[in-house]
Amino acid sequence: MKTTGMRNAVLMSFFSVSNAFAAGGAREDNSGLFVWIFLGFCALIVVVQIVPAVLMLFGFAKGLNKNRAPEAQTVKSR
Repeated sequence: MKTTGMRNAVLMSFFSVSNAFAAGGAREDNSGLFVWIFLGFCALIVVVQIVPAVLMLFGFAKGLNKNRAPEAQTVKSR
């Protein structure tokens, strides 16, 4: 009986929930409106730079397919 009580005490100490290590509050980054406007402007610049690059990539792919020489066809004579 003594070992069962000791085992239960050890298990309860390992698996108990404690509030001692809980966080005190939510993290606050103090980002105001101007920070969000600046980040939005940066995202707009990135998007404006990516759109022409993607269009040029599709143009290159289209040009590679267009400039292929037609395959020679064999003509059978009678």
